[in-house]
Amino acid sequence: MAAENTIWTRKHLLTLEELSPDEITFVLDTAHSFKEVSTRSVKKVPALRGRVVVNAFFEDSTRTRMSFELAAQRLGADVIAFTEKGSSVSKGETLVDTARTIEAMGVDVIVCRHAAAGSAQVLARTLQCSVVNAGDGAHEHPTQGLLDLYTIRERFGRVAGLKVAIVGDVANSRVARSDLWGLTKLGAEVILVGPPTLVPRAFERLGARVVHSLDEVIGEVDVVYMLRVQFERIASSQFPTVREFTRFFGLTPDRFRRCKPGAFVMHPGPMNRGIEISSDIADGPQSGILQQVANGLAVRMAVLYLVTQAGGA
Repeated sequence: MAAENTIWTRKHLLTLEELSPDEITFVLDTAHSFKEVSTRSVKKVPALRGRVVVNAFFEDSTRTRMSFELAAQRLGADVIAFTEKGSSVSKGETLVDTARTIEAMGVDVIVCRHAAAGSAQVLARTLQCSVVNAGDGAHEHPTQGLLDLYTIRERFGRVAGLKVAIVGDVANSRVARSDLWGLTKLGAEVILVGPPTLVPRAFERLGARVVHSLDEVIGEVDVVYMLRVQFERIASSQFPTVREFTRFFGLTPDRFRRCKPGAFVMHPGPMNRGIEISSDIADGPQSGILQQVANGLAVRMAVLYLVTQAGGA
């Protein structure tokens, strides 16, 4: 089922920044071996039978939460869904105390999504069970980065040598940071595109090329990765109006016609249709958006399996 593990020894998955290219590739290869499970009539394997996975989501989520739940179920694990609403957190209990209480019930893996950057690292230092970061503030979203890498590799047969434009609200995006680390480690060139308020030059220190005009690079990239405009995080002064953002940085039909032939379009979801991306493009033949969702399941199965085995659970 899964590749023989001679590389992965980590009991947690917290960031892509800390992973080596070999570790990233090993996760992708392991995910490939798990993808076949979804094509079976009985879509389960007993890899984590008897294990307990808790999805501790302190932020709203649909795709990531359901993907982790289904991934754990398909591995045969018992799955518990935890949300902040109605929990002791709403009464003032700290994240660490909540996590310790959950762990004391015999949990093997805690999948944590939290608004505070670094929250997953805090839990990993505190708990004995495995911790998987499902998104921490504007820091990282490592499984999204892995599934994006998997989808790009599946489409092109490689990651090295490709040019990938990540477009839009980079400053507030944990997805952009994970993708930047993963893509550059596997040999792609990353171009971050957006207004200066949302794509500061500081990102060049992380190995990216920063440009403030999508039209400048639209014809040279292999992958156009559109980010969601995060209205819940963004400051009103960071760009004038939604219409202005779409005019200069949206993937419109006219702009899409100037892409390279075969250019691949991606988006982490949920989409603001008509703002960062046109519906016709999002639903078109060069879109990999639904592929990303499908591949996320195999990637998260691989991650849960690997951290559990490394943790000795």
